[in-house]
Amino acid sequence: MRKPAMSEPAASALDDSPCHNLALRQASRHLSQIYDRHLSRAGLRGSQYSILSKLGRLGPMAIGKLAELLVLDRTALGRAIGPLQRHRLISVGPGPDGRTRCVQLTAAGQARLKDAAAHWRRAQKEFEAAYGGQAAADLRSALRRVVTTA
Repeated sequence: MRKPAMSEPAASALDDSPCHNLALRQASRHLSQIYDRHLSRAGLRGSQYSILSKLGRLGPMAIGKLAELLVLDRTALGRAIGPLQRHRLISVGPGPDGRTRCVQLTAAGQARLKDAAAHWRRAQKEFEAAYGGQAAADLRSALRRVVTTA
């Protein structure tokens, strides 16, 4: 009998609970495992890639704004950016008004993000191959609604 792969949850882990929170958290952990497996080849976790990617797309920004965009509280973001700072992938400095802190990608962070993008694309393809491309697009749309309305 075949054992489930790391990214394949045992059927007994899933149930028909009516709890939306449980279902969303299980799905999130399952999907995170797929992305973490691929992004580990670039020395990143999925959550770290999300931070680098957001900064790569939008440029330097206040830590509070980054937390808001990632739907994280500032304390959680502070813990998340620590390793990225230690590895010199981001820098944190004073913001424009002296009361805020600004975070930005370093040259090393830009290079790591570029390298990791290929692994991220492989994770995307793996999920879409299993779940379906249109279904994945519909899921993203539904999840955006969750974030903006709940």
